[in-house]
Amino acid sequence: MSLPLPPQDVLSLLKKGVVIPAHPLALDKNRNMNERRQRALTRYYLDSGARGMAVGVHTTQFEIRDPEIGLYKPVLELASEEIDGYCDKQNQLVVKIAGLAGKTDQAVGEAKTAVECGYHTGLLSLAAFKNANNDELIEHCKAVAEIIPLTGFYLQPAVGGRVLDSDFWRAFAQIENVVAIKIAPFNRYQTLDVLRGVAESGRAKDIAVYTGNDDNIVSDLLTTLEFPGDNGKIKIDIVGGLLGHWAVWTKRVVEIFNDVQTVKASEEGIPASLLTLGAQITDCNSAFFDVKNNFAGVITGIHQVLKRQGLLEGIWTLNPDEGLSPGQLEEIDRVYKMYPHLNDDDFVKENLDRWLL
Repeated sequence: MSLPLPPQDVLSLLKKGVVIPAHPLALDKNRNMNERRQRALTRYYLDSGARGMAVGVHTTQFEIRDPEIGLYKPVLELASEEIDGYCDKQNQLVVKIAGLAGKTDQAVGEAKTAVECGYHTGLLSLAAFKNANNDELIEHCKAVAEIIPLTGFYLQPAVGGRVLDSDFWRAFAQIENVVAIKIAPFNRYQTLDVLRGVAESGRAKDIAVYTGNDDNIVSDLLTTLEFPGDNGKIKIDIVGGLLGHWAVWTKRVVEIFNDVQTVKASEEGIPASLLTLGAQITDCNSAFFDVKNNFAGVITGIHQVLKRQGLLEGIWTLNPDEGLSPGQLEEIDRVYKMYPHLNDDDFVKENLDRWLL
């Protein structure tokens, strides 16, 4: 049985590299989904120039899957509808990625929902398999791959992920409809494990590698990795990003991403100013993601920036115990003042009323 694949134009766009924000969840004060602002967020990302969208992922809050909440399918449907309308009107292509989680029965069910909602690939979290060995993990991945093309996901342990070695990534990359991998362990050594596994899989040319390392975005995008192969060096580029950090200041993200792609393609050397910019972005991420408190306020930090811009009404999450950590608001204020060239407040102000219609 042949495994499902995305359309060729989607594969080509993924391999070229695009900006993919991890879509947040807009709630009202009663912690119900605010459809008007949820749609506004999607419109913001599309008008900013993002050519991919990840929905139902960590930034969207894993609690959307709880039976008493039941927001997984509605959230996917809403984003897909907005994306399809935009693509039809603008004659654009946008890659739709659905987050998949849980043990095999749950992940397969979510994959079927994602396919029904028109998503091209599933970002497969393995957080539910804390103690499984590689063979068990690959068996799970293959079961989900029968339903939807896969994007691998190395989620950092600090927010619920687990360590995955290069042997796993080699075997995972050999699944014929693995089309991309998001690397997000926030760890240089583990990032190299993924890339080495892809290089050794024999499918390096078939798989689009995306950074999810919000602490090292620009450097990841600028680096070409080289590994020895039977017929010479195997080169792997991290072609784009799928990032929670890119859920804010997205217009500037797209502009910086385009600059990075231009510099890398020129092969004329990397200007020091771009590396400086990368360090500034990492500093902003430390505030948004609440690094000082081991990422406790990661989702509410993103919400705080979106609230400040008027895209969200509040920073509410489905978990009432979540909020900004002590000192996190001051950190966000600090990076706002230090790096005004990184925000897109003016762009949001100019378009907010239109997005909220």
